[in-house]
This record gives sequence, structure tokens and C-alpha cells, in this order.
Amino acid sequence: MIERDGEGVLAAASAEVLAAARDLADGLGDGVGAVAVGEPGDLPDDLVKRGVSTLHLLRHELLADAGPATVGEALAQLVAAERPVAVLAAATDASTEAMAWAAGAVGVPLATACLEIRPGAPWEVTRERAGGILLEDAELDAPIRFATLGTGTRTPTETAAAAEVTVRAFVPELDETVPRARLVERRARASGMTLATAPVVVSGGRGVGSAEGYAVLEELAGLVGGAVGCSRVATNNGWRPHSDQVGLTGTRVSPDLYIACGISGATQHWVGCMNARAILAVNTDPEAPMVSRATWAVIGDVHEVLPAVVAEIRRRAGG
Repeated sequence: MIERDGEGVLAAASAEVLAAARDLADGLGDGVGAVAVGEPGDLPDDLVKRGVSTLHLLRHELLADAGPATVGEALAQLVAAERPVAVLAAATDASTEAMAWAAGAVGVPLATACLEIRPGAPWEVTRERAGGILLEDAELDAPIRFATLGTGTRTPTETAAAAEVTVRAFVPELDETVPRARLVERRARASGMTLATAPVVVSGGRGVGSAEGYAVLEELAGLVGGAVGCSRVATNNGWRPHSDQVGLTGTRVSPDLYIACGISGATQHWVGCMNARAILAVNTDPEAPMVSRATWAVIGDVHEVLPAVVAEIRRRAGG
């Protein structure tokens, strides 16, 4: 039995994660404590409504704009001090990396991208694998369970309100002489339509052939009110910036229409576009995975098909 004085479940201070933590804690007969880096003024003002009685603030000058490794190191020290039953966070890139560092320091496993957690002995979890195209049922057994939660797993709801939130500052021991990753620059996101919000995405892969080959894709995207994306090979070849990449290591999109031009449709890319409502594949290979999975397919050369499509759109618009 874990000896502890505080909450049974520690969770990142976000509404969705706290909702999952509350459900889990109710099943365990325990309380929920929120964890955050920063000052109280930077945090949600509805922690009381989420049933949180204690907010643990990680404070250290090295945590300002710190990388996930530093945050994970600080979290591990908090966990060692509090000895909770479980630690939960969102399955974002930064949170997952920080949780991996913390779990490694504590010496326990980490279950990532969990869609469902069923407490017991051991816990049973259902989690996403291969970028979401597979679901895995697994068991999580450790003195302290670490897990990250996939987005959309819980709808934030209010629960029995705590009387008040007690704020506890926790200052970890971080060695200033150890090299650490730090954030050195912030760039504002592009205004207006983005790859993730565009209703139509015209995406190109190896079949486009060159950076110059994307001109017709850009023209088509402009005519249909969409955005241009690309596969990993286009990024690797320097044809398009990484911000345009659709896939497991790029952006996941869910447009009304995804036009895949010269893209074979490997799993890494399919994960990024599989949530599109409809997919049109243009490819010279009728056996390409993207062709077999697409809603519609045109077997032909991108550089012949797309100019014809653009010309027809312009003709109809002119008429």
C-alpha cells in the first residue's frame, strides 16, 4: 500500500484531464490534485468546480520556457514527495515527453494515448496505437500509474465543488550546471485559414516531382478555397516546409475533401488524413494504398490531371 498524505490522483490542470481524473478518483475513493507550472493567475479559474482541492505549482527559474525533460524532472520530484496512486496528463507531444521523463525517473511504465482507463488489479486501459489506426487493450500495473489521455476522451463537466483550492508551491532541485533545452523564440501562427482548418486540402507527394511541381496544387487550392499539404518525402526533399506536412509526424487534418496527388498512402501519411470526409486520389499506380482507400480515384499523371481540373474549374466559373 502506498503511503501518502495527499490526493490519490495528480492531474494536469486542464478541464478535460481533470474530468477524467475525477471519474478515476471517484472509483478509487480518492481525491484529485491539479499540477501546473507557473503562477495561479495563469491557470483556469474553475478548478473548484472540477472538484480540485489542491493545486500543486511547480516553481523554479529553470522551468520558465523549459523543455519537456526539465518539466518531467520536476514532476518526478513532486510525485516522489506526494506518492499518488496515479498521474494523468493530456496526450500532447510536450506532455507525453514530460510524462515519459517523469515515469522513467520514478521507475514505472507510462501508458500513452489512453481512451479508457478501468481501475482494478491491474488497471485495464484501451489506448491508441500507430497514430490512431489501431486500438490496444493492455494492463497497467505499477506502484504509481502514469498515463496520458487522448483528446476527446472526456467532456469537461462540473462536479461536486471543493470548498476552496489550496495552492502549494513545490520547488524542485534542478542542477543549473546540467545542459537543458530552452525555448528561445516564439512565432505567431499564420492568420486566416490553416492546414488544420481548411475545408479542402490539396496535398502532394513523391509524384509531384519537385518544388516547382506544387504550383498547380497551389492554383487548385486557391480556386477551391483550400490549403496545400504534402507528404513526408516532400519535406525530406526540401520541396515544402515541415508546417505543410500531413501525417503522424505532421498535422492531422479532417477536411471535407482531401485531394492526394502522387501520394502512395503509407501508414504514416494515412494517419494524418484518414479523418477526411472524402478523399480523391490522383496516382499513376492503381494498386497504391491511397487509391484503394480513397472515396474516388483518378489513375493518371498529376501533371496532366490537375491542369485539366484547373482549366475546367476556370471554364465553369467563367461561364
